Amino acid sequence: MTESSPLTGADQLRDHIAHQSDRIKADLTKAVSFPSIFGTKPESCEASAAWVQQAFTEVGINDVHVEDAVDGSLPLFGFTAPADGCPTVLLYCHHDVQPADDQPGWDTNPWELTEKNGRWYGRGSADDKGNLVAHLAALRALREWAPQSRHPEHPFGGIGIRLVVEGSEEAGGEGLETLVEKRPDLFAADAILIADTGNVAVSVPTINISLRGVVSLKVTVKTLRSPIHSGQYGGPAPDALYALVHMLAGLRDAQGGLTIDGLDASQTWDGVQYTPEEFAADAGVLDGVELCSAGTPSELAWARPTLTITGIDAASTAHSINAVPAEAAAMLNLRVPPKMDVHEAEQKLIAHLQNHRPWNAQVECEPMGTGEPYLADISGSAHQGMQQALAFAYGKSVDEVALSADGGSIPLCAALKATHPDTQLVLFGVEEPICGIHGPNESVDPTEITAIATAEAIFLANFAKKQ
Repeated sequence: MTESSPLTGADQLRDHIAHQSDRIKADLTKAVSFPSIFGTKPESCEASAAWVQQAFTEVGINDVHVEDAVDGSLPLFGFTAPADGCPTVLLYCHHDVQPADDQPGWDTNPWELTEKNGRWYGRGSADDKGNLVAHLAALRALREWAPQSRHPEHPFGGIGIRLVVEGSEEAGGEGLETLVEKRPDLFAADAILIADTGNVAVSVPTINISLRGVVSLKVTVKTLRSPIHSGQYGGPAPDALYALVHMLAGLRDAQGGLTIDGLDASQTWDGVQYTPEEFAADAGVLDGVELCSAGTPSELAWARPTLTITGIDAASTAHSINAVPAEAAAMLNLRVPPKMDVHEAEQKLIAHLQNHRPWNAQVECEPMGTGEPYLADISGSAHQGMQQALAFAYGKSVDEVALSADGGSIPLCAALKATHPDTQLVLFGVEEPICGIHGPNESVDPTEITAIATAEAIFLANFAKKQ
């Protein structure tokens, strides 16, 4: 495809998607109704997988089935072979979701899709069941258009479709990553569409070209055999919680910049910029609270390593007693940018903690897993084709399609790149900052589902022409 060439079937496919509005809402209503939280809701995960299997079978994907995964998750696979001379595209999404039942702040039932102020609310409405539903809509449109294609006998106009719907992405995706290594044939394709990210803003078509990797680490500090009276022993006694707080405070400076010994945190970002005003609004920063100023929001959120304390084990304020803590622990989440080795970053974090412990406290560092970063090659036909398809779907020029980054991690991308180095990966989706994924009141703009489904259908119709 070239920028000046008309997009095959674009108008018809857009119309087919537009006529599916009721079906799209019905599909998402059903998908959201499953509390498919891997590890805690096995029956809901099974029900979700069964519905996904049925839904994709009905739109024409052959042999949709669950593969055994080492983590016990329920990833689904399917494959409709291409017509002679046509390529295959893999469509990825995941059907598991983050917890919601114990998360305060929900204004609606997280397991019932609720329409409010033009948006649809519910857990997974954006991440990632909104993208799953967009896949279904795109495939239905493609089937409607197929009789007009160069391969009218083929259900999708010639393009081969390989399906992968993960069942434990929110829990780290160990099962699918292992399958990538052991069964690379299940992922063989000419292009892979990863529908698990989204636009920088509503109605701003975006392709994500960079993902940070991740290091999860539990650090435990021990100083005493047991807690002791703070009046009798406080002062000379080494306080484990204070030691932990001191160590954690030394990981970042007053401007929010990372200060881990030997870890470079000076990277820059040259792509689309995330202004401080946009970031503050999207992140829900409270009035009067300032952003970290060690770099621009784009640099700090996308291009540099950053560290978050995601949990602390210590006495709660409700059950505190006047005693010197003997032990305290914290979970650390280190995000690692592309071109930085996650294992080296992990070792530098551990070394820093060990080298900066007060009072020679006993420090135990327990690695909890890593995920590799990802950087796209945007020169291939898949990226160029998706830029054109997104531009048409959103009524924009190709130059208005944003190339952005995501500070989150999708370790699967690096695994796919390692096992299928010649396959083009494209990251996009229905999510945007207002969605509030992982938090209470997750929502999706239904026009984003329609636009993304339209772009995907157009991409598939035109990529089918590849010989």
